[in-house]
Amino acid sequence: MADHKSAVEGEKHLVAAALHIVRALGAHKNLEDDCRKLLVDLDIKLSAMTLTSEENKGGGGLTDIENWMNSVEMKVNSWVLDKTFVLNCSLDEASEYFELVEQVLGLADNLASFPFNDDWKKKELLHQAHTVLHFAMVKLEEEFSHILVKNRQFLETEKGNMSVCLCRDVINEEEDEDGEEQEQEEEVEELSISREFIINLVRPNVIPVLKCIANLMFASKYDQECTLAYIRNRRVALAEVLFRLDMERMSIDELVKMDWPRLDPMIKKWIQSLKTSVRLYLASEKQLCDQVFEEFESAKLKCFIEISKSSMWQVLDFVEAICTGSAEPEKLFRILDMYEVLTDLIPNIDALFSGEPRCLFQMEYREAINRLGCCVKRTFLKFESAVRWEPSTNPFAQGGIHHLTRYVMNYIKIVLEYEDTLNLILKEDDMTVVCPNMIPIREQDEDTSDNVQPLAQQLRIVISSLEYNLHLKANLYTDISLNHLFLMNNIHYMVQKIKDSDLRIIFGDPWLKRQIGKFQLQAREYKRATWGSVLDLLRSEPGGGARPVSKKILRERFRSFILAFEEVYKIQTGWLIPDLQLRDEVQISVSGLVIQVYRSFLERHYNQLDVGGYFGKRIKYSTDDLANHLLELFEGSSKSLH
Repeated sequence: MADHKSAVEGEKHLVAAALHIVRALGAHKNLEDDCRKLLVDLDIKLSAMTLTSEENKGGGGLTDIENWMNSVEMKVNSWVLDKTFVLNCSLDEASEYFELVEQVLGLADNLASFPFNDDWKKKELLHQAHTVLHFAMVKLEEEFSHILVKNRQFLETEKGNMSVCLCRDVINEEEDEDGEEQEQEEEVEELSISREFIINLVRPNVIPVLKCIANLMFASKYDQECTLAYIRNRRVALAEVLFRLDMERMSIDELVKMDWPRLDPMIKKWIQSLKTSVRLYLASEKQLCDQVFEEFESAKLKCFIEISKSSMWQVLDFVEAICTGSAEPEKLFRILDMYEVLTDLIPNIDALFSGEPRCLFQMEYREAINRLGCCVKRTFLKFESAVRWEPSTNPFAQGGIHHLTRYVMNYIKIVLEYEDTLNLILKEDDMTVVCPNMIPIREQDEDTSDNVQPLAQQLRIVISSLEYNLHLKANLYTDISLNHLFLMNNIHYMVQKIKDSDLRIIFGDPWLKRQIGKFQLQAREYKRATWGSVLDLLRSEPGGGARPVSKKILRERFRSFILAFEEVYKIQTGWLIPDLQLRDEVQISVSGLVIQVYRSFLERHYNQLDVGGYFGKRIKYSTDDLANHLLELFEGSSKSLH
């Protein structure tokens, strides 16, 4: 019996010694979190063994537990009732509070598993432990939210450009003078977002504290309260960021009804803000979730999705509004910009929402890109249709370059900047399926080989539509000569714009040769329509040249030619060939034709026209005079020779 008593006493002393060692080790500040938690668990178990042993001997173990529990409750209540936030500091300074909560949690678990003689007393102690734990969790939740708010680092915008300001807030609300001086000395660090990077959205030194609070609340089965507090606070932070980025929340109806001059700059700003929010802010938000909930995979993804989903659905609503609006040609390039940026961000979106099979948002995101692609097709076809059917009721003044021609050529030059994107979008299906009422015009000799890219095919259709419309506009002229001059000017302008740009690769040299032939044909038709009948007055020989022509008839014909020439001069000096090289070529060609016939006529009938020695009076214009007058045509300023 004495031996048994001695053995029990020895075991008791051994447990007490182990408990003393554990508590001594736990007092060290440099322990890792896992080691500290292990020591706390061991402390609780050794204490429970001692208390159980005392209880079995009738030594008042429960009384000791009650006393210890009352002491802990007083500490927790003191902490809970304190209106200040004591955990808003380093992990070392907060560790005593975490250990206190861990001990209460451990005691509650051990009370539930160790047998005691007095079950009623055991239940009372368990209830007390759970009550203390509940109040501790409420306080931890408050501390958790406070740390998230007070240690945020903000994104700032300046003059529409995004920069990152790491605002180093002093953690404690009550600061000493040294702390204020240190804050004043710290500079605000601005970071360019020309490259992708991740920033700290809260001060790095409080992340271990946040992580410990999360671990304790999850261990105490208060994980829902923890994640809700986190989501609530980070949602507010995200809303502020979106506000600073000018990504204002608007309904689809508001956006659809908005006029284009207001919507256009909004889309441009939205594109820049989207890149910033996804590549910079959401990536940083994902990192913060991963750090705080490092040990809880499902919580990491859940929190991030809940925080970001409002902003992401806002993105999808914006896309939906743009796709729902009318497909006006001036919107094409902004829609393409949206398509490209959303496509470029797919890897970022997939990385942000990785961790489970493709979530609903990822699928909706891709569907939004598809809708933008369809919107691009509709808008492009609307442009083709508008080019073909752009109405005119009056002929274009002076026969120059029509504003539609300039608009279309400038438009397709910008289209070329999106060549790869448009080839991808346009090849996905038949364009006529998107707009079945649109019947594209194709030239009979158009290259329809399989190696022609979709964009090249569509641009050729646009040019064919433009030519069709130009012929309609040319028919408004009552003067057939001006009809041909107008077509020559506009087709030549199209050729030059294509030949002198990267569009040449798209259309190809064979196409260019055909177009060059077209404006050259119009130049020949102009000469025939204008000068054919005028020069016939000098060419035709009554009687086929078998007998001499009377001086009266020659003089009448010559006088008629002069009058016709002066009329042409008066009219066609007011016409315009804007391209100087083309103007020179036409003037030289016309001059060569007219002067040759005029000189030939004078040489043949010189004697008949110079009777009586009145050469100077009978011949109003020398060949040089005529040549000089012809060089004054097509300058857009009407003149008279009278």
